Amino acid sequence: MMVTKQGGNKGLLWLVAAAVVVVVFAGSSGIAAAQAVGLKKGFYKKSCPKAEEIAQRVVWNRVAGNPELAAKFLRMFFHDCFVRGCDASVLLDSASNTAEKNAAPNLSLAGFEVIEEVKAAVERECPGVVSCADILALAARDSVSFQYRRKLWEVETGRRDGTVSSDQEALADIPTPTSTFPTLLANFSAKGLGLQDLVVLSGGHTIGIGHCNLFSSRLFNFTGKNNPSDIDPSLNPSYARFLQGQCRRNLQDPNDNSTVVAMDPGSSLSFDSHYFVNLRARQGMFTSDATLLTDGRAAALVDKLQDPGVFLDHFKNSIKRMGQIGVLTGGSGQIRKRCNAVNS
Repeated sequence: MMVTKQGGNKGLLWLVAAAVVVVVFAGSSGIAAAQAVGLKKGFYKKSCPKAEEIAQRVVWNRVAGNPELAAKFLRMFFHDCFVRGCDASVLLDSASNTAEKNAAPNLSLAGFEVIEEVKAAVERECPGVVSCADILALAARDSVSFQYRRKLWEVETGRRDGTVSSDQEALADIPTPTSTFPTLLANFSAKGLGLQDLVVLSGGHTIGIGHCNLFSSRLFNFTGKNNPSDIDPSLNPSYARFLQGQCRRNLQDPNDNSTVVAMDPGSSLSFDSHYFVNLRARQGMFTSDATLLTDGRAAALVDKLQDPGVFLDHFKNSIKRMGQIGVLTGGSGQIRKRCNAVNS
């Protein structure tokens, strides 16, 4: 565990949910409101008025040459907020390889160099003003928004950077792809998020890829009876056969992580509601996707979120709530000079 300077109380999080049936757990709205104190739209309007413009320019330039960055930044933001809150602790390096980014769930994160590029550009304009936590929040929004050439949601700013990053906390706090619905629901409820957020933010899986080793247990010998063709019955049979063909290496070595598959077939670079169409057709890649259909309330939301307008409208609200988790504001934390290291 790496500890330097100040810590801070923070939260967790990850994927999240939708509209119409608004299920908020007791006290959750109060938690979110308390955590959001100090955040506001246009926080840098006076102290660094070009900050968001600079961040968007750098991110859009990079995403234009590498569209896969949108999924990478969105996932990075989820994983940052889920462990210690949205404090950029996922960006910190550790000489002993014990920071969050060294934990198994984070080994496939990418795009750190672009975050540093944004930070350097903003520092040249306004030294010591804009936090890495806010830069990551902006990068997630701007990368996903690039295909639409407009901002899909407003980002509240005013976060400060944490000084603690632990691989063990990441292992403990990031839900696994095998998480069941009750487990996911309990995790999000504890952090001020509800069932609605769980379903909506799961829609982030409309972009990006999944490693075969994270879901191959659904494809081969599912019941443990030594039958290689034994698949998870909750999977669409034709989709299961497709995945088996893509992940054949994992029949011999379940831990092989060299093969990846698009999480949203036919739409893996487009941020849209297609994930929910596939999910309803029993084409959710991970157990944590498929499990959304095991709860009546969540399944009803899946149906409604197949509408692109409904999905985008609710996503902007859920990711705003996610971005409020465990934030450091005011005199807490620091403004790092570089995003991968605490200030000396």
